[in-house]
Amino acid sequence: MRRSDEIIFIGLSITSSWGNGHASTYRSLIRGLHRLGHKVLFLERDQPWYASNRDAPILPYCQSRLYLDVDELRARYTPRLRAAAAVIVGSYVDEGRQVCDWVLDHATGVKAFYDIDTPVTVARLQDDSCEYLRAAQVPEFDLMLSFTGGPILERLERDFGARSARPLYCSVDVDQYQPTGTHRDIELGYLGTYSEDRQPALETLLNEPARRLPKRRFAVVGAQYPDDLVWPKNVQRVDHMAPGSHALFYGRQRFTLNLTRADMRKAGYSPSVRLFEAAACGTPIISDEWVGIDELLEPGKEVLLADSTRDVTEILENVSDAEAEQMAAAARERICAEHSSVHRAEELESYLSAARGAAVRKPLPSVAGTSGERAVAAH
Repeated sequence: MRRSDEIIFIGLSITSSWGNGHASTYRSLIRGLHRLGHKVLFLERDQPWYASNRDAPILPYCQSRLYLDVDELRARYTPRLRAAAAVIVGSYVDEGRQVCDWVLDHATGVKAFYDIDTPVTVARLQDDSCEYLRAAQVPEFDLMLSFTGGPILERLERDFGARSARPLYCSVDVDQYQPTGTHRDIELGYLGTYSEDRQPALETLLNEPARRLPKRRFAVVGAQYPDDLVWPKNVQRVDHMAPGSHALFYGRQRFTLNLTRADMRKAGYSPSVRLFEAAACGTPIISDEWVGIDELLEPGKEVLLADSTRDVTEILENVSDAEAEQMAAAARERICAEHSSVHRAEELESYLSAARGAAVRKPLPSVAGTSGERAVAAH
């Protein structure tokens, strides 16, 4: 069989950014791959909540296709899967365990798993509650890619038998996310889907400062917030904003707030795609603190850290516009140089090349439920 040069992704969504951060991550990475000359096919399950909120039904830099279920996926795409240079399965794919079985059984190129939720995945692998990946499947992939860096990569190799665990952070398309020169009429804004474990931080670091500064304007953009939440009168709420409008929204903010989910904060080294987007747009950033953030942006120079209402209100009242803009410019320079979509695509290229060029594979580690047991579990 003749091998193609195609890279196939099977992910949560690329056509809709509603209620998820995966779409923005995939769009940036795959746009970078396209600019490097790669041919990409993205497969995603057709879900009603994405169907009614598609903000990118057609993508000029890759071929995207919807499927109804795993049976259709197998029937329509097995020959293409077998011929692909690489196949990358993403986290939170519906019926992901079955999808992984299909990929591991039939792909002949590099087989990779891209985890955009690594701390959540690792916690659930321990008690077999992860719906999109089994522990037995981890050592069968040639490559485990993770949006979380740091010690968790060693844990994937040591505790779960991953052959090669490598960091692949989110990134930003620096052509799409740029300073807009818009008047900054929002004192502090936040862009993010509702998360129960993130909401207390949003209350502490945005809603309470808004109450203490009633004459200033705040904004929260994101889907799935409960209807019974009570917002301060000076906090504007927008349910969803398509990525094409993000740069303008960032441009309106005097500061933007970056918040991290509890599992990600605990693991560290888990930068949100919003952190990169805001920096690329030249918007000053206030972020919660977690291990590893200083390897991405220098606190006090490129980002300001806060863990209390007082921290945020003091920043808003005491940091001058000139100081804030100087910090934003430094952050933009850093992110554009190290975390652009092309930079991330080049990293992925190097990982795939190393996996493809490995002449001798490590023997599969003796961990619970490896390949022979996987075949039984799949039925």
